[in-house]
Amino acid sequence: MKFEFSRYQYQTDAANAVCDVFSGQPPQERVSYIRDVGQWQSPSLAPEPKQGDLGIDPAATEQGTLSDALYDELDDTGYRNGDLVLSSNQLLDNIHKVQRNNGLPDSKKLFVGNGAVELDVEMETGTGKTFVYTKTIFELNRRYGWSKFIIVVPSIAIREGVAKSLSLTDDYFYTSGADDGKGYGKHINWFVYNSSNLTELDRFAQSADISVMVINMQAFNTSMKENGRSKESRIIFSPRDDFGSRRPIDVIAAMRPIIIMDEPQKMGGKATQQGIGLFKPLFVLNYSATHKVKHDLVYSLDALDAYNQRLVKRIEVKGIELNNMRGTDGYLYLQDIIVRPNRAPQARIEFKQMRPTTGKVVKTTSTFDVNDDLYLASNELEAYRDDWRIAPDGIVPDQLSATGVGYVRFLNGTVLNRGEILNDGAEADMRRIQIRETIKSHLDKEAMLFERGIKCLSLFFIDEVAKYKWYDDNNEEQPGEYARMFEEEYDSCVHEYLNRFSLDADGERYRDWLRHTVAHRAHNGYFSIDKHGHSIDSTLKRGSDESDDISAYDLILKNKERLLSFDEPTRFIFSHSALREGWDNPNVFQICTLKHSDSETGKRQEVGRGLRLCVNKDGVRQDMNLLGDAKVQTVNLLTVIASESYATFTASLQKDIQSELRERPLKIDNAFFTHVTVPAGKLGPDHEGEEPVTFTAEEARKICHVLIKHDLIDMDDKLTDTYREQRLDESTTKDLEQVVPTSKIGAIRYSLDSVLEGVTAMLIGNALKKKILSNPLNENWQRKEFQALWKRINHKYAYTVDFKDEELIAKAVKAINDELVVSKMTYTLTRGLQKSEANRNELAAGDHFMRQHVSGNQELNVDASGGVTYDLLGEVARGATITRRCAAAILKGIRGDKFRMFKDNPEQFIAKVSKLIVQEKATMIVDHICYDRIAGEYDASIFTAGGNAREEAVAYRASKCVQDYVFPDGTAPESVERRFAKDLDAADEVAVYAKLPRGFQIPTPVGNYAPDWAVAFREGSGIKHLFFIAETKGSMDKFELRDIESGKIACAEKLFNDFQLAGDVRYEQAVTYQTLLDKIHALQ
Repeated sequence: MKFEFSRYQYQTDAANAVCDVFSGQPPQERVSYIRDVGQWQSPSLAPEPKQGDLGIDPAATEQGTLSDALYDELDDTGYRNGDLVLSSNQLLDNIHKVQRNNGLPDSKKLFVGNGAVELDVEMETGTGKTFVYTKTIFELNRRYGWSKFIIVVPSIAIREGVAKSLSLTDDYFYTSGADDGKGYGKHINWFVYNSSNLTELDRFAQSADISVMVINMQAFNTSMKENGRSKESRIIFSPRDDFGSRRPIDVIAAMRPIIIMDEPQKMGGKATQQGIGLFKPLFVLNYSATHKVKHDLVYSLDALDAYNQRLVKRIEVKGIELNNMRGTDGYLYLQDIIVRPNRAPQARIEFKQMRPTTGKVVKTTSTFDVNDDLYLASNELEAYRDDWRIAPDGIVPDQLSATGVGYVRFLNGTVLNRGEILNDGAEADMRRIQIRETIKSHLDKEAMLFERGIKCLSLFFIDEVAKYKWYDDNNEEQPGEYARMFEEEYDSCVHEYLNRFSLDADGERYRDWLRHTVAHRAHNGYFSIDKHGHSIDSTLKRGSDESDDISAYDLILKNKERLLSFDEPTRFIFSHSALREGWDNPNVFQICTLKHSDSETGKRQEVGRGLRLCVNKDGVRQDMNLLGDAKVQTVNLLTVIASESYATFTASLQKDIQSELRERPLKIDNAFFTHVTVPAGKLGPDHEGEEPVTFTAEEARKICHVLIKHDLIDMDDKLTDTYREQRLDESTTKDLEQVVPTSKIGAIRYSLDSVLEGVTAMLIGNALKKKILSNPLNENWQRKEFQALWKRINHKYAYTVDFKDEELIAKAVKAINDELVVSKMTYTLTRGLQKSEANRNELAAGDHFMRQHVSGNQELNVDASGGVTYDLLGEVARGATITRRCAAAILKGIRGDKFRMFKDNPEQFIAKVSKLIVQEKATMIVDHICYDRIAGEYDASIFTAGGNAREEAVAYRASKCVQDYVFPDGTAPESVERRFAKDLDAADEVAVYAKLPRGFQIPTPVGNYAPDWAVAFREGSGIKHLFFIAETKGSMDKFELRDIESGKIACAEKLFNDFQLAGDVRYEQAVTYQTLLDKIHALQ
């Protein structure tokens, strides 16, 4: 297969963005210099004339040569890049023009690090940045004559990918790669730097054509330490006898190369920059999707741009969530060791925890210090009882570990390494589900792609080769666990697929082809290879999750085109997760990571290997030009089969994408100013501690009118060049002072400058996310009606209750026999899809994915015992707050089939049995409870305790409440509590009310109870009882309320209405305010 390449506008725009920075630079072609040819002490040491040996296998990469002709090693003519004659001011002016043309914020100053300038080009993964900077090389040569370039890459994976790209695109750029449809008529002569073949540097220097050296970070980092002890360091910085007593670095620097940094964020910081300086570059170009160190940004095609322009695949996610997990296995996963200044290291551990209210066991993640106890953190799951406390010196970070991998040591002697999992009882089931769902997605998609001549590939990433294949004592290859799973599930899924569509007239050609596929030939593994030819686990670079194993990348790249052919039976690929960077095959349509989802691997990185638009069997890209807007997203659909829940994966993915988006130019309109919140501290130290500055709608309208009048914003609501030059001058400031308080002028200036500098993310948020920072008590608190009510209800109480155990035992046994259901372990599959268009606000709010389908719970057969022994009597007695004797009598009395449910899910059995006993207690206490007032009163501070920062969107602005805002339970625009508050405000007979805080509690035998409202009616309103405590529920039907909740409400009725411990305060339940009013009138 030969790939066909197309011209896209973004490629032209990106190349022009760089080239236009040097507008005004005169072209200088074939600038020669007298190069150092070296001093050869012996004729035998001087190299013989020969053709280029490029340092890597030409057959593997189809790599070009620096020159097809023989050359004279001792010819002292060399060619370098012509000098850059533009001044710093000219460069900065050009940069500003480019930035404004591309909607980017102006650079404040020229970034001069290495060379005359450092430029950033931001390009989303999968959009072909290698292709773009290759085109840029041709354009820089065409316009200005520059011909010497060095491409610096962070890993062997990317290095090999760059080599492959330069080879594949050579003919295209020669014949038709220019913007006019014609070719550049030139080839790039390129090679990969190899310290054992330094003669290539002489060819590099002697060539007058476009010449490129590719060097990876590993050679670069070791080589750039002048005093380093590595072999590469000694070679590049030392005079070499076999190199004419020359230092290789001097030969390179004499050419004044242009440096192209591919993924600079992966190459370290200051040390790398110092190393780049030794090349004496003319200037530096940085290409990445995620720049960490910012330079002068001249072009941006971020994730939002790429997706909306249909330049990458649409993403579908299948998430798998385990339900009714058991806590018997003692699951642990050490996610990270956290090291911060001035404090001891901490361990971030995922473990299982029982929810006390439901008895459900869930996975959760917490940060632990030394001496912390997992047994307590898990809410006393039995599996963590035996000395699962972190030892006093038991948290060791990577830097202090002998292996370079941090770990945690527990008092029981167990050591858990960072990234390691212990006791995952459900892992095998989870992996089988993932494999099955990957095959299902593959078959469904393959049927459609097959008719279009598009080979469908699925990619599995694993963390251990032995799980896919292993070698017996005779060195014979044997299938591993995942290979066996795959073949079993493949046969099952193909059989199911063929039966499901057996009567469908369409797709018969595909089904006939599918019938002849064989499971063991449908999959293959791509791994690192040892000297015996065996597949082995890839060795990770220290401090990284990537490998630099060239044997594996060579294999992947060799087979790139072959995998796209239907003649190759491999459609499902297994590869080591450390080799992820090497996979950029455009026809990967399913990605499945058969390992624990970790924090080090971002979700964008996880899906990035499958984002490229696919090609058909003829190498034609299936893009929007060919397929149209709607069809391109149907054909180019990447499905990620996640090893976690749909909600968790999509939330993380959207957060990853949103965090890397560039700032868009904002419109300066009324909405802009009404959504602005300027922290007072931004206006100077004199304003620290003051309230943030905001603008009303009327102020916003008048501000925009003034800005238009002074030509500071244009008809498109964008800042003009006038503003860039003069900002808010004296005349504009005077006009603004006529429409807003003088104290707000600084906030206007700060807001406009923030837009100009592209830092509005901290200034403008989604309006729905605006926070109410404080909600203090207001003047209604002091009203005599409320003070009279408060004095009656702010007392504290204690209760006593007495009933016979026999009665409870009988009722509890009956309830357990009638109602106990213990869930077996199941999983839920949720599928969702990116919306067809993306915008920043939806990404920030986590609303960019549409949930499309949720499967029913499917049962998993997992051994529940896990070797953990429970003190069943003690656990039930403690959970239900009864004696062991009473618990024993209840358990002895239940049916055998109910008791056997303990094996299905011990934690849930204990929790549900305890809850049923508590519920029976709740139904018995009302007739036996007695309340007494005790010492102590509630203070007004309970209304504001814990802070009041809440989202404005859920708040109700009240008029008669003792606080300005009411925060109703629930999120519905017209929830029960919101309607109740509105009706209280509107009612003439209501004087004042309070939404009672959670800190106001009444003790009951089934848990503390916090009523909803305190209401004081106006004297003379015709209402006899002026003071009420009210409870609002969606329904007051006692059968629709939980027994425990009903018991709490009954206790409150006893306290207020029967015992009248709060004087003439009445307690009533109400669905609406009208319900409360009806009950009040019935008491008259």
